[in-house]
Amino acid sequence: MTVWHWVRHGPTHEKTFVGWRDVPADLSDAEQIARLDAALPRPALVVSSDLIRAKATADVLMAGRQRLPDEADMREFNFGDWDGLHFTDVSERDPRLSRCYWEEPGDIAPPNGESWNAAAARIAPFVDRVNAAHPEAHVVAVAHFGIILTQVQRASGLSAYEVLGHRVDNLSVTRLVHEAGAWRVEAINHCP
Repeated sequence: MTVWHWVRHGPTHEKTFVGWRDVPADLSDAEQIARLDAALPRPALVVSSDLIRAKATADVLMAGRQRLPDEADMREFNFGDWDGLHFTDVSERDPRLSRCYWEEPGDIAPPNGESWNAAAARIAPFVDRVNAAHPEAHVVAVAHFGIILTQVQRASGLSAYEVLGHRVDNLSVTRLVHEAGAWRVEAINHCP
């Protein structure tokens, strides 16, 4: 049984789309970080996206845990031309496309970006490799809103649209279990 503790990175305070743009996380709330750290298992493996907001968050969760190499496939969705734009700017620039992107997630992608299905296909092989290599491990995976939700979809069997209804707050934990080839959801957006 591999238990995945998906942690959303610390807040960026950005008010725009943030995908592959490398912006730092605010990790100044020592009490919140301490509560998160205490809620996560030891021993455990720690892996993060290679973006600085996830890497820095993983760095503060290392005590009593073993770090795996950063993983580019754990990056947030590539928002392409929307990255760095405010949501209202995107809806004015691409009204139909931006609406469809959220209401019909699947193969719809931002200009020069990637779709829900492309991001899910990017992360799944990495998760499968970790499950195969560490079938009895706890994995603390520090990642991003979209990537975490693709894994909730995978574990729950819900549609992408249904999964987008879930909150995944910064520094929250979403716990998914892989056992005997099957997935189950144990917690979504747990905020210690």
